[in-house]
Amino acid sequence: MIRIFTTGGTIDKVYFDANSEFEIGESLIPELLAESNIHKGYHLEGLLRKDSLEMTDEDRDQVLDAVAGCGGDRILITHGTDTMAETAQVLSSLSDKTIVFTGAMQPARMRRSDAVFNIGFAWAAVQLLSPGVYIAMNGEVFEAGAVRKNLKAQRFERT
Repeated sequence: MIRIFTTGGTIDKVYFDANSEFEIGESLIPELLAESNIHKGYHLEGLLRKDSLEMTDEDRDQVLDAVAGCGGDRILITHGTDTMAETAQVLSSLSDKTIVFTGAMQPARMRRSDAVFNIGFAWAAVQLLSPGVYIAMNGEVFEAGAVRKNLKAQRFERT
């Protein structure tokens, strides 16, 4: 059983019109998994509904506590891309679990989102990787503590 925790981020953003602010909506993860023909084998829990730039140390501790306290040893976490690397680093002390973070550069509700691909890629990665903490984005896997988001290029890269 794969445990999935959602924290918000771009993947779950909702824009109501061109002039409005975004909001973090209900997670689309069940729909994204269903699109990939994944209907069982996971337990989903929403932890936060925040843009990752608004995440605090207390929020990261909440994610750490949830993952440390869950019974599973294969964990997928959806997270905003701007501070995903920082939260992954906080969880790097959990060496007995396989933890994979993923997200999207464009909201899942948008036509040209990378969300479906990233969720499918992370789903495979969490089943195949050895214990550790990773970020799986856009077809690449990075180890926590050795990755950063390149804002200009809109991609993750090794440090």
